[in-house]
Amino acid sequence: MLLSMTGFGEARRQQDGLAVWVEVRTINSRYLKLSIRASDGYGSLESRIESLVRKRIRRGTILVNVRVDRARAPEDYRINVGVLDSYRQQLQGFESRWNLSQPISPESLLLLPGVVSDDSTGSVDAGSDWPVIRETLETAIESLHQMRIEEGRVMAADLEANCRAMAAGLDEVERRAPLVVETYRARLRERLNKTLAEFDVTLDPADVLKEVGLFADRSDISEEIVRLRSHLEQFEATMQAAGSSGRKLEFLTQEMVREANTIGSKASDVEISQQVIEIKSALERIREMIQNVE
Repeated sequence: MLLSMTGFGEARRQQDGLAVWVEVRTINSRYLKLSIRASDGYGSLESRIESLVRKRIRRGTILVNVRVDRARAPEDYRINVGVLDSYRQQLQGFESRWNLSQPISPESLLLLPGVVSDDSTGSVDAGSDWPVIRETLETAIESLHQMRIEEGRVMAADLEANCRAMAAGLDEVERRAPLVVETYRARLRERLNKTLAEFDVTLDPADVLKEVGLFADRSDISEEIVRLRSHLEQFEATMQAAGSSGRKLEFLTQEMVREANTIGSKASDVEISQQVIEIKSALERIREMIQNVE
């Protein structure tokens, strides 16, 4: 089963005074690269998050965002008395200088910058919050996984279509290959007979056989056909196998390209060359798609 390296998953959960939101994005990459961003006070959980992610994802660039909001309590806030006194003294100076009659309200003082500090980060107990965060992360990863499976199915269907096109082209190459030597033999004999007839010279059949044999050796593509067909069968089997298969598919594609190039360079036949072009076009489409296979 193929898995796409591109996907997105998110999950939200509210429990035990926590509001947790997790987002997981993946894009294609040759190796596994993981980036984690967590709310202040939860950086200590990054190793646990990474361990959980690596169990499900083996390849690609992974971006994980974890946001945790806690229900606020009075002890999460602190009044900075020194800052408050400084504001009060300055405001009292303005009152006496400008003869202001309106008293200073405590509410207005509390709204001034720096008077009230948020100490909720310092009171975070990341370890006790981990079970809720873990469940949310697992749900987000599962959502991502389902999306990657669905995209993998689409890619598999396209890859299978290209494999069928390659197999059909290879069948035509295999059918045509024996005819190439016979065609060369007939054309060679015809040209030689025509040329030698002008000089009243008889053609020795052994010479023709020798030349045809040399041509057959140079243009023999039977081994390349066998290897290309074997690689194609391995490719199709790997697509159905469980686990990460992207790198093996890349290797097999490279080998198939090499064999197709050799067939194209050795076969002196227009029809075979046309089929090789079609095979290489299918291989190029395959090569592009498997860049996104885990």
